[in-house]
Amino acid sequence: MKLRLPRLRRRLAAAAAAVALLGAGTWTVAATAAGGDPPVHREDRMLSVPDARIDMSFFTTGPATGHPRPAVLLAHGFGGSKDDMRAQAEDLARSGYAVLTWSARGFGRSTGRIGLNDPDHEVADVSRLLDWLARRPEVRLDAPGDPRAGIAGGSYGGAIALLAAGHDKRVDAIAPQITYWNLADSLFPGDVFKKLWTGIFFTTGTTEPAGAGRSAGHGCGRFEADLCRMYERVAVAGRPDAAARELLERRSPSAVADRIKVPTLLVQGQSDSLFPLDQSDAAAAAIRRNGAPVAVDWIAGGHDSGTGDETDRIAGRTRSWFDRYLKNDSGASTGPAFRISRTGGVDTTDGRARLRAATADAYPGLRDGTRTVRLSGDRQAFGNPAGAAPPALSAVPGLGAAAGLQSLGAGAGIGFSLDFPGQHARFDSAPLTEGVHVTGTPTATVRVASDTGEAVLFAKVYDVGPDGRQVLPGQLVTPVRVSDAKDGREVRLRLPAIDHTFEAGHRMRLVLAATDLGYASPAAPATYTVSLTGPDLSVPTAPGVRTGSSGLPWWTWGLPAGGLLVAAAILFTGRRRSSAPPADPALADVPLQITDLSKRYAGSADRYAVRDLSFRVERGQVLGLLGPNGAGKTTTLRMLMGLIRPDAGEIRVFGRAVRPGSPVLSRVGAFVEGAGFLPHLSGRANLDLYWRATGRPAEDAHLDEALEIADLGPALERPVRTYSQGMRQRLAIAQAMLGLPDLLILDEPANGLDPPQIREMREVMIRYAAAGRTVIVSSHLLAEVEQSCTHLVVMDRGRLVAAGPVADIVGSGDTLLVGVDGRLSDVTTEKVAALPGVASAVRTDEGLLVRLDGASASALLAELVRLEIPVSSAGPHRRLEDAFLTLIGGSA
Repeated sequence: MKLRLPRLRRRLAAAAAAVALLGAGTWTVAATAAGGDPPVHREDRMLSVPDARIDMSFFTTGPATGHPRPAVLLAHGFGGSKDDMRAQAEDLARSGYAVLTWSARGFGRSTGRIGLNDPDHEVADVSRLLDWLARRPEVRLDAPGDPRAGIAGGSYGGAIALLAAGHDKRVDAIAPQITYWNLADSLFPGDVFKKLWTGIFFTTGTTEPAGAGRSAGHGCGRFEADLCRMYERVAVAGRPDAAARELLERRSPSAVADRIKVPTLLVQGQSDSLFPLDQSDAAAAAIRRNGAPVAVDWIAGGHDSGTGDETDRIAGRTRSWFDRYLKNDSGASTGPAFRISRTGGVDTTDGRARLRAATADAYPGLRDGTRTVRLSGDRQAFGNPAGAAPPALSAVPGLGAAAGLQSLGAGAGIGFSLDFPGQHARFDSAPLTEGVHVTGTPTATVRVASDTGEAVLFAKVYDVGPDGRQVLPGQLVTPVRVSDAKDGREVRLRLPAIDHTFEAGHRMRLVLAATDLGYASPAAPATYTVSLTGPDLSVPTAPGVRTGSSGLPWWTWGLPAGGLLVAAAILFTGRRRSSAPPADPALADVPLQITDLSKRYAGSADRYAVRDLSFRVERGQVLGLLGPNGAGKTTTLRMLMGLIRPDAGEIRVFGRAVRPGSPVLSRVGAFVEGAGFLPHLSGRANLDLYWRATGRPAEDAHLDEALEIADLGPALERPVRTYSQGMRQRLAIAQAMLGLPDLLILDEPANGLDPPQIREMREVMIRYAAAGRTVIVSSHLLAEVEQSCTHLVVMDRGRLVAAGPVADIVGSGDTLLVGVDGRLSDVTTEKVAALPGVASAVRTDEGLLVRLDGASASALLAELVRLEIPVSSAGPHRRLEDAFLTLIGGSA
C-alpha cells in the first residue's frame, strides 16, 4: 500500500515547488505477480447512478462460482482515480478478496460534480456499489443483499470509508488513512482559514475534464455550485462563517459519529498540516465509545511528506485487519492497539530517516501521562503587520520531507521555520535536566489583549538546542482566534499533537506569532499583548508507549564485521590451525564442563594464572565464581568466552569444545571486564548495533526483556558518553542478555549499582536461571553471592579450592546454631561454654551460637539435653564470608 501524490501534482509543480495535493492519500503498491500466483481477472463497468455515471473495476481470482469471498472497496485520494488503486486491488484479489475500485464523481472517467463526499451523492454511490457487489456470485453474503465488505482508502478515500460505515450498516470493517474526522475543523481550525491547503484543494477541482463546460459558476470547474460559492466567500473574507462550517460538517464523518460501529484501523500522519493527529484522535474516541475495535497507527509521513518506507508495512497491516474482521481469521495479527513510527537517526548513505516502532496495549489519547515544564518570560507586545506580510513560516505543503530531516537534526540551519522580529512573543523553559519524550498535545494558558479587540495567533512549541538552533516538531502550529480581547482574555492553548524527544540540555520554547504563511491573518495592523497566566507548559508523555529498536545503516555493522573477517584471515594464515574435537553427546545438555584447564603467563615457565582447574555447571544453577584478586577468575572467564586460548585442558559448552569463534558461543552471553560502547551513539543504538553484528535475526534479540532489565528510562535515548558508571553497567548487562542466551556469564555485575539495583539484579539472575538457563557470576560481594547463588566455585592462585552447593560450603564449618524454646539465662549459657570440646557459646536472638573445639555435634546435643535445655533445632551456622576466608586461608 502506498500513499501517492496524484497526477495533478506534476501539473502544479511549475507553479509552486512547495505544493503537495490533497490526493496525497491515494495509495498503491507494486503488484508484480510472483511465479505461480493465480491470474487476476479484471472487469470494467460503468454504473449509472442519479446525476452521474461511475467508472469502476472489479478484481477477482479463481472461478466465479463456488468460492464466495469477502469484498474490499478501495477508494482513491482527491485528484486521483480508480487507476491509482489497480496494483493494490490485484494484490488483495490474490489474497482471497473480491475487490472493487471506482473513480469518485468528477474524477477519472466518472461524470457528475464533486460534492466532497456528500451523503446524498458520493456516500450514496458507495451504497449502490454494495448493491452491485451483493449480486455478484464471487462475493460472500451475510444476508440477502448484504455483502461481507470492507473499505480502505487514504485522505479523500479514507473519509468515504468512515462515512459509508456510518451511513450503511452493511459495511463490516474499514481502514481509513491520513484523513479527516471533521473537515470544517481541518480547513478552519480555531476559526482561522487554512488558506494554503484549502486553495490547493479547490484549485485541484476547478479544472474541467476535456470537453466539459463551466456550468457551476466562475472558477468552480467540477465542484458543486454551493461548495464553489462557499470557498469563494471564505477566501475573499479571509475567515470562515457559520454557513461554511455547517456545509463541511455535514460532509464529515463526525456527523455520523454515533453510527460508526465497525472494526476500524486508523492510520494518521505525523507530518501532516492538513489533517493533523487530532483528527484520528477524535475518530478513535467516538468509535471506541460505540463499542467497536479500534487500532491507531501514527506513521512518520502524511500529506506534507508522503509515507516513505512505511508503504509495505501499512499495506500488510491493512490486509491483516481485513483477514481478521472480514475472513474471521482469529490467527491474523492485527497489530498493537497503538503504534508510532519514530525516527532512529538518518542513514548517511542515502539520507533517509530510519524508523523504529513504539507500541502500547491501549491507545493513550493525546493527554496521557502529563507533566509540567516551567516557562519564564515577561508580558510581551508585538504586532500584526499591515496586510499580514511578511508571514511567519511553519509548514509548507510538499516540503515536509525536508522539514522532517530538520527535526532529526540533519537540517539544522536550513531554516524551514521562521518567525519575524516584532511579530511574535516567546516564553522559554530552563535547560532540561533530563530528556522528555512528548507524545500528544501540550497545553498552556495565556492572557491575550488586542488593541482592535480581536487577535489571530499561531501557537507552537520549539525544541531549542544548547547552541540556540530551534526545531519545530512536525512543522505544526495551532491557530486560534481570540474575540472580545480589548481588555484582555484568558486563553487555553492546545498545541499541535506531536511525538518528539526534547533532549537533556535543550529548552522548550512556546511561541505565539501574529502570522503564518499557511493561514489567513487579518489584513489590518494590530498590536497584541501576551503574558503567561500560569507558568507551566503541560506536556503528555504517554508512559505506556514503549519503543523498539531501529534498523541501522549497513556500514555501522558492516565495517566492524569486515574488520573481524580480516582479523580472522590473519589468524587463519598466521597460526597453525587445529581441528576442534568432536562434540560429546553425553554433555549435550550440560551448559559447562571444564577439565584440567591451565593457562600460564607469557614469559613465565612456572607461574600459572589457572592450573588444573576442573568443575561442572548444570542447567538452572546460579554459580558464584569466588576468589581473591589474582585467583584466576577473569582469566577463566576469558578462556570460556574464547577470547584467549588455554595452554592445556578443555572447555565444553553444551558438549562442544570452545575455540575462538566457536558456533556454540552463540548460546553464551557475557559481560567480562566491562563492555565497549560507541560514546556518540545512544544506549539503544549501541544494543542494536551489537545485535546486528551477530548476524542473527532481529526478532531473536528479545530486546524488550533486555531493556526492562536495563531500566534506563529516557536515558536509553541519550548518547552513552553522558552515562554514569552505574548506567553503563546496566547497559552492559542488558547487552549480555540480548537473545536470552542459555549460558549467561557476568563478571562483577554489581559494580556501580546502588543497593536497590543490586537487589533487582539478584532477582533477575534467580528468575533467569529458574527458566532453565544457567548463570555464572563472578563477584566480590559475598553477601550478594550467598543470597543469589545456588552453587559455588572457590579459586585461589589459579587452583580450585572448593566446589558445590552454597549450603554445603557454608555449612562445612565448626559453628552450630542451636534453637531453643524460650530465653536462656546467663548461667545456662556459661555452663554450655564450659563443656568439654566447646570453644565458646553466645546467646543470640535466634538461639545459642556454639563454636566447637573438638566436640562433635551429636556429643554437644547430648550434653544440652543433659542440662535440660529445651532444644528445638540445631544446624551449622556460618556466613559465606567465614567459609571463604577459611578456604583461601588454608589453601597452598
